[in-house]
Amino acid sequence: MNAMQTSVERARTAGPGPCPTIATARLTLRPHRMSDADAIAQSLADFQVSRMLARVPAPYDRQDAAEWLGVATTDLNDGWAFAITAGDDVHIGCVSFERRRKGWEIGYWLNRFYWRRGYMSEAVHAAIARFLMRMPGTEIHSGIFADNLASLRVQEKAGFRITGCSEVFSVARAAMVPHLETLLQPGDFRPAMPRQ
Repeated sequence: MNAMQTSVERARTAGPGPCPTIATARLTLRPHRMSDADAIAQSLADFQVSRMLARVPAPYDRQDAAEWLGVATTDLNDGWAFAITAGDDVHIGCVSFERRRKGWEIGYWLNRFYWRRGYMSEAVHAAIARFLMRMPGTEIHSGIFADNLASLRVQEKAGFRITGCSEVFSVARAAMVPHLETLLQPGDFRPAMPRQ
């Protein structure tokens, strides 16, 4: 490492550190455990969920979840992968940050039975706020399939903007799907409004 690197450059190179636990008004975001495999498999076996994710196969089973957890729960993952839980510590979704070719990228999904309650916005806002505390000045990339407008609203509430469009292969759909590229630039993050 070059001795002239600033502490911000070193932090960007090193990653955000260990995945923390975050409590919000209704949720707990915590590091994943191997015991989450059954709940993950149940959620992602639902094609309504997996079809909105680029790299998730369909069908999805417990072995797929165990293989993913084998990386997500070790030091091989230099990002964060939060399990979303709602009071009973049962896994209902995921928010993750991983280093990809463009830089840091956020991805997320939620069990379909928890949709339309504002949980995803609550989880994404909390995760981004903590990530930016650890990695100030970092751009966060993401994207959504063009037919996933609910996910686009989650991102827009946080301050993401659309930067382009392309086609991305969806493993679950086994097809190229129109995809909107999104970006949260430093200083554009909009913290969540307190729940009434």
